[in-house]
Formats: sequence, structure tokens, C-alpha cells
Amino acid sequence: MKISLDAMGGDRAPAMVIQGAGIALKRFPQARFLIFGDETQVRPLLKEMPAVDAVSELRHTPDLVSGDAKPSIALRSSRNSSMRLAIDAVRNGEVDGVVSAGNTGALMAIAKFVLKTIPGIDRPAIAGFFPTLVGESVMLDLGANVECDANNLVQFAVMGDAFARTVLGVRLPSFGLLNVGSEELKGHDELRTAAAILRAGPLADQFQGFVEGNDITGGRTDIIVTDGFTGNIALKTAEGTARLYSEFLRGAFKSSLPAKLGYVLAKHAIQKVRDRTDPRRYNGAMFLGLNGIVVKSHGGTDGIGFANAVGVAIDMATNAINDRIRDELAQVNAVKPTEAPAG
Repeated sequence: MKISLDAMGGDRAPAMVIQGAGIALKRFPQARFLIFGDETQVRPLLKEMPAVDAVSELRHTPDLVSGDAKPSIALRSSRNSSMRLAIDAVRNGEVDGVVSAGNTGALMAIAKFVLKTIPGIDRPAIAGFFPTLVGESVMLDLGANVECDANNLVQFAVMGDAFARTVLGVRLPSFGLLNVGSEELKGHDELRTAAAILRAGPLADQFQGFVEGNDITGGRTDIIVTDGFTGNIALKTAEGTARLYSEFLRGAFKSSLPAKLGYVLAKHAIQKVRDRTDPRRYNGAMFLGLNGIVVKSHGGTDGIGFANAVGVAIDMATNAINDRIRDELAQVNAVKPTEAPAG
């Protein structure tokens, strides 16, 4: 299992990337790495981690995609960047997937241009993990497609199903379409048409209909399907709410001497909550629908978070997620409703 790494992407690159590779190697001793980056910066880090050095090939490039680069500009001017070369390695069949913590827009633009989409998939989608009351769920799209039609949403459902089976290990994952209410008449035409297609297809038994915002963390379904506009707002709202409560809790425990004593007594319980909601645990957004495995790590993560992103790429490659997507998409396309639901 060989993964290409964009060593220069991320706020703490390249140290975070090499540290993450070392942590991932402990979990996946079969892993091998093809690393792209500035040799003057990366080589000393590899020498400090001989285990990673022994299973890695380093290809030098001084070029990188900056964090504020516009996708269109990055696409035109990044041919020799660490990000572009790492993606090229996937297209050329040298590696099984790529992981980058670089510019999200640039990564999507370059990956879509280089790898193209799976036949039958109109647009790739960004999928990510959410902690829930009953475990974990996956949500897509998280920002790649602001506007989506019914067919896009159906394709997202198929990709989410394949991902939940592959990475979450759920045998028959349930899924729902994110809407403003659970009633069948709620929502715009695209949502209701997508629901009709899904109810008529091979995933009908897994389809739970429409779900609402509070169902995302409630764990009602294993997969939440939505357009990128709504998904990105939901994601950022959840992240902001988590930070808000964290600050509220920190302030409350510092407010008085009894509160500080209470923190000492509750320290272990609080740590369990922190571990359960640690964003590093859920790091690794997937670009689903491409002819190749591409995983986006959060740019501000550390080695632990990057290692989890590498693990997602390895899980996806090991379980041949794109083959699953192709098979399920063929089954869904074989059955279409004869007409759209009435408005």
C-alpha cells in the first residue's frame, strides 16, 4: 500500500507531515510513502525518523501551492508543485492514493483536472466525519458544489454509502437527505425528486427519507446527504459551536475556587469528552467521485491528525472504494422513477 504525501501542504509542514507518516506507519506497517517536497527541509526530518525513511521515497521540488492561492491560478501555475506532483503519482499508477493538508480549493481543482471523475459521477463531493450520540456519521457534500440537482444528490448518496461501508465498516448504512423538515412535501423540487429516485432504487431499504439539522449529531442515520452550500454551513456551525462550548466550560471552571476544585474532581471525565470530540480524530476529508483516492487533511492539524488522514486513504484503497461506487451507481441508474413528484 503506497501513498503519496504533499510534504509542503499545511500550516506546520513539512514536520507535521513526516510526524504523521511515522504515527500512521505504526498502525499500518505495510504502508509505503512517496513524498514530494523541498529536500533541504524534508531530508533532515526523515533522518530523525529512520522507520519512515526506510519505507519512503523522496522526490525533490521547491515549488508549493500557497494557502491563499486561487484554484484557477494554482491549476495553471502548479505543474511542479508538491501538490500537483503528488496527485500526478496517483494518475500514473505509482501510488494508491494521495494525502495533502494544502489549499482545499486548489487541491480539488487540480485533482479533478488530473484524475477526472468516475464515469456516471457528474461532480466530486467532499465527505467528512461527524461525532454523534451513537458513534460516527459521514456527511457530504461539505463545500465542493454550491448548487446541486437531484442526480447530484443521488450520486452523493451512492458515494456516501460506499464510503460508510469502506471506512466506517457499516454493513448496511442508513442515510437521509438533509431538509428543513422530515415531511415528504418539505423542501425544493431537487430534494423531492432525489428522494423519489432513491426510494425506487436498490438503496431504498437504507433510505430514511428527509432528516433535519439536529439529526446530524443525533445519529439518526449513518450518512447525511446535502448540497455543498448547506453542508459547509452545517460543518462550520458545528465547529464554531464546539469551540463556543469549550470556551464556556473553560471560563466556568476558572470562575471561582470551588469551580477550580470541581475541575480537579471532574478532570478525567472532561478528558473523555475532549477525546471523543477531538477534531484530530475526525481529520481527513475525502474527495469522493474521482478516478483516484484523494484525502484532504486539515491545514492546521498536527502529526496525529495527519496520521488519521493517511489512515483514511489507506482504508479507502484497501477496500477498493471506487469499485464499490461504480457498482452501486450502475444499480441505481438501472432504476429511475417515471416522473418527478408533484410540487
